[in-house]
Amino acid sequence: MSEASVQASGRVASIAAGQEWVRHFGVVTLFPEMVSAVLSSGVVGRGFSGGQLVLDLENPRDHATDRHRTVDDRPFGGGPGMVMAPGPIVAAVRTLRQRLESSAGQAVPVVCVGPQGRRFDQRTARRWSAGPGVLFVAGRYEGIDERVIDAVVDEEVSLGDFVLSGGEIAAAAMIDAVARLVPGVLGHADSANEDSFGESGLLDHPHYTRPEEFEGARVPAVLLSGDHVRIERWRTQQAMDRTRARRPDLLCSPDGTQD
Repeated sequence: MSEASVQASGRVASIAAGQEWVRHFGVVTLFPEMVSAVLSSGVVGRGFSGGQLVLDLENPRDHATDRHRTVDDRPFGGGPGMVMAPGPIVAAVRTLRQRLESSAGQAVPVVCVGPQGRRFDQRTARRWSAGPGVLFVAGRYEGIDERVIDAVVDEEVSLGDFVLSGGEIAAAAMIDAVARLVPGVLGHADSANEDSFGESGLLDHPHYTRPEEFEGARVPAVLLSGDHVRIERWRTQQAMDRTRARRPDLLCSPDGTQD
């Protein structure tokens, strides 16, 4: 199987010919090096270098119309800080979206990363992983001009109830969560299903490795028994107990009642 690596105009990509499961990720960002640095290591980094994943980056400064490459301005109505202007971002999104959709062969959703969005979760990661890819818009400063959201964004998603200096880290985290669900990225097909928030929806069970005893604490005897039925039953119970103690909300039905 042949593979062509592409690096141009802030773009980082590895495309393996004939791989139908390739997922295309794009990020509009003022700091493309932040995103590529985070996603270049570990199993996800191998997914990009191996061709299952493609990363494409676009800088709004490349679409600024003045010699200073200005991408922000003072907010109407007053207030602290600066707001990212609509022109450069919208142009960057449309340029990158055209590239992604040309490569993927179908439409990709545009997601604006920010604290006003719906909270990101594993269900969203699974939904995105089933599609051709996602284009993320990473904001900076006090925020993005609302007309950007109206013009080019399909959904707004937040990493959690806290504020970061920009959307790059959040976008990279979401890409990581989605990418590890793509077939072939993880070493074992069951790894993602057995993680926390996997098929069961529960937190993961405790894990142990050598040595059998560490500072007086021993590995549970059942894990050394060789009885795989007992081990599986123990792990399921541990996952249930841990979820009930730490995240009881995960055991609630959509109507708010406990399962």
